[in-house]
Amino acid sequence: MLEIVRQFIERHELLESGTTVVVGVSGGPDSLALLHFLWNERDRYDIQIVVAHVDHMLRGKQSEEDMHFVKHFCAQRSIICEATQMNVQLYMEQTGKGVQEAARVCRYAFFEQVMRKYGARYIALAHHGDDQIETVLMRLVRGSISKGYAGIPIKRPFGNGYIIRPFLCIDRQQIEQYCQNNALHARHDPSNDKDDYTRNRFRHYVLPFLKRENNRVHEHVQQFSEMLSEDEAFLEQLTKEKLKHVADQKEGCVRVDIPSFMRMPKPLQRRGIQLILNYLYGNVPSSLSSIHINQALLFLKRPHPSGMLHFPNGLKVIRQYEMCVFTFQQEQTSEYDLILHVPDTLTLPNGCQLISKFVDRYPFIEDDHHVVFDVDQLALPFRVRTRKHGDRMKVKGMKHSKKVARIFIDEKIPASEREQWPIVEDANGNIIWIPGVKKSVYTATNITKNRYIVLHYKKQ
Repeated sequence: MLEIVRQFIERHELLESGTTVVVGVSGGPDSLALLHFLWNERDRYDIQIVVAHVDHMLRGKQSEEDMHFVKHFCAQRSIICEATQMNVQLYMEQTGKGVQEAARVCRYAFFEQVMRKYGARYIALAHHGDDQIETVLMRLVRGSISKGYAGIPIKRPFGNGYIIRPFLCIDRQQIEQYCQNNALHARHDPSNDKDDYTRNRFRHYVLPFLKRENNRVHEHVQQFSEMLSEDEAFLEQLTKEKLKHVADQKEGCVRVDIPSFMRMPKPLQRRGIQLILNYLYGNVPSSLSSIHINQALLFLKRPHPSGMLHFPNGLKVIRQYEMCVFTFQQEQTSEYDLILHVPDTLTLPNGCQLISKFVDRYPFIEDDHHVVFDVDQLALPFRVRTRKHGDRMKVKGMKHSKKVARIFIDEKIPASEREQWPIVEDANGNIIWIPGVKKSVYTATNITKNRYIVLHYKKQ
């Protein structure tokens, strides 16, 4: 066993000479064996050992005795021990998290605190090969993301360093044998005997069957995990490169060009959605799963040009024709009604500007963001407002007026932007321009006049 673990550490470069390693120790056989192993090997690897123990206060006096056991074990060997009690039950009530998740959050927060205190580069945890089997199977059964199916990572960034798991190459039986050989009398957590938790049920019923089929199954599952992790790292990097050309970040949201995104290979599409979610959430909520990724992909594929999905913690996925926006931002629905004098520069609530001026000659401006009016044909001052129900506009080139709502649809203006889009009308209430969208019959055409008004819609 010793040689197996040593080779595993060297192959994956888990330890660096001259560093401090914090070992998470519960007092059970797995973590006690890991502590004993690293403590015995400290000279080989030139490392300093610090122990971190958390009493979650969920088992009363029994868990407090676990803490005293760990402290005593460390004191006998002159190992620095940082131990704390954390009221996980109170944290559960405050956050609504389940017991396992709440305990994990509290525990890892303390680990990071201890790492900072001692300038440690690593936190070593005692997950082993049987834990890996249970994790991979659980995720296969309940569903996960691509990276999740690889199970427990050997090494991953954490705090200012890394979490490492040197025992993933061995199983529970080897650890128990190690404890027996070294007279390590570990503590026993009775909650591990119950079938209340999913992991325990896999441990008690599924794992024994697999062990009977092949008692080295943990080695094969670990190999599977490592291959999948390597493949995933390659595909993730490829996805990042592709996303640079199809998505952009703007004001705390991510905008995706749908046709370009859908031309990506399907495996990269799934990972692309996951990378976007990782970026926006930071810490992805446990309620988010592969189901949401599949929902997003179906949402992008469907023929309907608009719509919205609601993801956990207030994230919205908004389809706007050929654009999809992932955002936590709230929609702006406030109305406005502003006076636009000539000449003047008016800054609108959407951040854009309307610039008005007089000119003496027709400027021959053709683009959608400029419009020219005959001074004698319109009543001043102009007003700039949000749309109203029933708004109609006499569109340039059409005999009859057209509903503004229909204009927005025909011109594929995103639904989320319509409520804030500026409508320009004259003092008589005639809609004379929808900036960037449509010009009206009031647009100047007589180029023999000597005085005109030019409006310029300047976007952000």
